[in-house]
Amino acid sequence: MRRIRASSSVPARSRSCATQDAASADLVLVNAALGPVQERNLESPFCARVVDRTGLILDIFASRARTHEGKLQVELAQLKHLSTRLVRGWTHLERQRGGAIGLRGPGETQLELDRRLLADRVKMLESRLDKVEVQRTQARRRRERQAVPVVALVGYTNAGKSTLFNAITGAGVFAADQLFATLDPTLRKLDGLASGPAILADTVGFVRDLPHDLVAAFRSTLSGVQ
Repeated sequence: MRRIRASSSVPARSRSCATQDAASADLVLVNAALGPVQERNLESPFCARVVDRTGLILDIFASRARTHEGKLQVELAQLKHLSTRLVRGWTHLERQRGGAIGLRGPGETQLELDRRLLADRVKMLESRLDKVEVQRTQARRRRERQAVPVVALVGYTNAGKSTLFNAITGAGVFAADQLFATLDPTLRKLDGLASGPAILADTVGFVRDLPHDLVAAFRSTLSGVQ
């Protein structure tokens, strides 16, 4: 990817891609939350895809999710983010549902159909995550009945939580010097403690200025520290 030099001004909208100099970029990352209109207004002068802070974090989440719950959480957050930016045809869900025959209502445009398909997918993901949360609540109640204390490693992302977790438990969970290397909580039982057995939990790392729409993606971490 070619780099782009930071600038306090935005190039004029009339500037064409062909006239851009060597500092032009294929991708522009903005360390702030942008609205759909702001993204489109920036893409025109930059002649490149513009990704805001929320979009970048979602892309990282998507590459890190490994468990079924983690993938559901990431997809739900991505779809909610996409729902505010749906301005053209979005048809891959049609293929998942066996084609568009019988799906479009009278007078329904392609964009309206895509929005309806997206809303249906969001409802389905929320329903699945509700079932996962029920299972997690049942497991937490079993631990409470057994009176086993839970110790959670909580902190910012890439602070070394998984490395410490492996050193204490020997679990061998994935640990790397990168943001959100852990996207799913891991629990291990600790025996031989003077105070008795305990459960140690490795959790997802937090990040400063987390977009509000992504709070739901941390539900497993918030549940793990209860």
